[in-house]
Amino acid sequence: MTIKLENVGIAVRDLEETIAFFTDLGLTVVGRDTVSGEWTDTAVGLDGNHAKIAMLQTPDGRGQLELFEYIHPDAIETAPTLPNEIGMHRVAFSVDNIDQALEIAAKHGCHPLRGVATYQDIYKLSYVRGPSGIIVMLAEEMKKD
Repeated sequence: MTIKLENVGIAVRDLEETIAFFTDLGLTVVGRDTVSGEWTDTAVGLDGNHAKIAMLQTPDGRGQLELFEYIHPDAIETAPTLPNEIGMHRVAFSVDNIDQALEIAAKHGCHPLRGVATYQDIYKLSYVRGPSGIIVMLAEEMKKD
């Protein structure tokens, strides 16, 4: 059996705000739609499922995020995920300039949870609280070939 990661799906409070955040970081919108009907009820396991969706892709074409904003049923607000909670945790991106990426995030009101750390002189990295409370890890490779 062959398996590959297709995308990571994230429910968001405000689709446009979240698209702006990720496109400013360098992702590209590759598709948008509004979905509903029996097929979505079956696939998602939620009766009356109706959502606006956007598919975003990383510049290298290898990673995709599917963002969705519920129209029906109402989205359920939860407390933002903490780094040590069990379950879906974060989405991580390699960047070529972490300072620039953090400046872009700050323009959206999104700031590091604590700061920028260095991992074994290999990466500078930071967790940022993004739109809808999404934890976004940004990592810059320090030793570039």
